[in-house]
Amino acid sequence: MKNTRSSFITAIFCFFLLISTFGLQAQHTQAEKILQNFHENKEILVVSHRAAHQKYPENSIKAIQECIRLGVDIVELDVRQTKDGMLVIMHDSSVDRTTNGKGKVSKLTWAELQELYLVVDGETTNEKIPTFEEVLKVTKDKILIDVDFKADSKKAAKDTYTLIEKHGMEDQILFFLYNYKKLPKLRKLNRAIKIMPRAYSEKDVTKILEYGNIDIIHVDESYYTQSFMKNLADKGIRVWLNTLGKYDRMERVSKNSGFNEMLKKKYVNVIQTDLPEELLQFLKAKKLHH
Repeated sequence: MKNTRSSFITAIFCFFLLISTFGLQAQHTQAEKILQNFHENKEILVVSHRAAHQKYPENSIKAIQECIRLGVDIVELDVRQTKDGMLVIMHDSSVDRTTNGKGKVSKLTWAELQELYLVVDGETTNEKIPTFEEVLKVTKDKILIDVDFKADSKKAAKDTYTLIEKHGMEDQILFFLYNYKKLPKLRKLNRAIKIMPRAYSEKDVTKILEYGNIDIIHVDESYYTQSFMKNLADKGIRVWLNTLGKYDRMERVSKNSGFNEMLKKKYVNVIQTDLPEELLQFLKAKKLHH
């Protein structure tokens, strides 16, 4: 009798252990949820240009953390390389506009950049220029990253890929490529990292598609037509377009005006903006974002 009871208790314990283990395995990180959404292609994804820089310095750790807090899907960051080979996050080729210092990133050492502070609205803050690796640590499992690669050398590209691999973040990266013809060389480094080519014309789009395994293309408004974008959407390809400039300016003047105008462009389903919080609220109200 005791053996039967003991076996029953053991069986119950194992059952609950199995359920508990299954529950833990079923849980997903925020980045995995975004990635699933990316591939299901049912919602519009929001990209924050240079991170959430309305309150914090652009391309700063705090601005990136704000993107995560808001529930932004993708954070756009600019990667450059210092004189001594450190990969850092900086939009401009020089530090003049965004820090309290002066000089070109490529002509300054990492030690020299560490002496500088980022500015916002003309005010110097306590925020420092982050390295690419610092950003990877902050964003792991939390958000996708659009790597706007602005370093010059092949070694810099290889170093960027090496850091992504080191932190096991291949699936969180969209590597923005200004020249789609470089796509084969980058794929040789690591095919698991998604590349987002920019297409400046319909002809470019056609050429890009010939490479195969394309998940997303950055298109331009200059050649937008609904039928052409529908063709991309029907292939399961994400269509990226920016509200930067005209549409964001409209939005600042009159709430929802710019975003409503952008929504007229059917099949655009990844939108980059300088107003991520406002765009998220707009899309959620229309049930176009979770």
